[in-house]
Amino acid sequence: MAGGLVIKREQLPKCEYRNDPVLIKPISKTPNHILPLSDVDDQAFLRFSIKCVLVFRGSMEAEWLKCGLSRVLVDYYPLAGRLRTCPQHLHKLQVDCNGEGALFAEAFLDVHSHHFLSFTSNPDASWSTLLYKPKVDALNFAQLPPLLLQVTYLRCGGMILSTAIHHCLCDGIGTSQFLHAWAHITSQSNLSPPLTPPFHSRHVLSHRGPTRIHCAHPQYTKTPRANWDVDVTKSLQSQPLVPSSSIFTTSQILRIKPSFNCTTFETLASHTWRSWIRSLDLPPSLHVKLLFPVNIRNKLVPKIPEGYYGNAFVLGCAESSVNELTVAEDLNGVVRLVQNAKSIIDDDYIKSTIFQLEDKSLQADLSASLVISDWSKLGLQDLDFGLGKPLVMSPLSSDVFCLFLPVIGDVKAVRVLVSVPVNVVEKFEYYMTGEYFSDGETNV
Repeated sequence: MAGGLVIKREQLPKCEYRNDPVLIKPISKTPNHILPLSDVDDQAFLRFSIKCVLVFRGSMEAEWLKCGLSRVLVDYYPLAGRLRTCPQHLHKLQVDCNGEGALFAEAFLDVHSHHFLSFTSNPDASWSTLLYKPKVDALNFAQLPPLLLQVTYLRCGGMILSTAIHHCLCDGIGTSQFLHAWAHITSQSNLSPPLTPPFHSRHVLSHRGPTRIHCAHPQYTKTPRANWDVDVTKSLQSQPLVPSSSIFTTSQILRIKPSFNCTTFETLASHTWRSWIRSLDLPPSLHVKLLFPVNIRNKLVPKIPEGYYGNAFVLGCAESSVNELTVAEDLNGVVRLVQNAKSIIDDDYIKSTIFQLEDKSLQADLSASLVISDWSKLGLQDLDFGLGKPLVMSPLSSDVFCLFLPVIGDVKAVRVLVSVPVNVVEKFEYYMTGEYFSDGETNV
């Protein structure tokens, strides 16, 4: 996508599966028990998989990857189990740590790596061929392994590694933690996994006993009654969407930064939220929200154990009216909203959130919200299975939820990826980059 025009791209061909997928089990005996998930883990909006794609210039035998996987699953044994609902509480999930194994598929894609690179600026529907889809009822968690993997070999000798980990088992930090442990043990087979083992007990992030802490939680509160009939997310998902990708270098981030008293995330989140709102032509009085995960590993008192393996975040929520967001001349006011949303997340706020999440009817308010998740600092671009770092790191697909991604070769740059309706993509990209970088300094 360039110059605000939607370019029709060539589709990836279908992968060829030469063997049936196999289940990779832990190499040695692992604990066999039921692992209850925390109240943070089993939120309804986390019932999907975190899927990413890594493209490498070289390749290695699938057996070597399987060997490393079977070894790392000893420590990460819940990923070899199966999700199921609790018999006593059908709205809660738990993991049957039975060691049945992760699903591993091998495929061949008849393209060269340089040809595939032409597809990598933005994922599209044809990328789904890069991850095997088990033929099961998607609603039956017991049939679907929480960890799916596919290695796809390219004509030139390159390799694509695609991974999917069910979000209710871990957050982005946990995804990175597992993949780095797998890469470490695969590339250096004579070494043990990293020194910090995963801590699997989830009770530390479940509500225990009564609480007297009562905080406002706008991320779970419906927008004002007058706006209930406006569900922006559902409206967007009912339209043809195209992914929009913008790269912001250090100099570009400084150009839009309202002051030195804000972070890169605060700046880009504020800028992306306002650009998204401006492009959609929403009613000026509509109450809108920005939701974003905030890591709580070092915010609770006492701190949760090192290596905690699960979802350890709460949703930050900035909110305003469309009019207030769009009339401001600069980002100062919007950045302050994001900063305030972050600053209130302390020990009391987190415990109050966990208490609220015990009510399984509670759901995140996505009706007029942009959700931004920051993958840019997870280190996924540094994964090395013994082939060197990847040429490309990307999600498998793009959605109305926004991702901040790393840029290969520039550790301080950030790529913003979000899907928007076809009829507004040109306007959205103008607000994202054209308005600020009319001198031609754009990266899309």
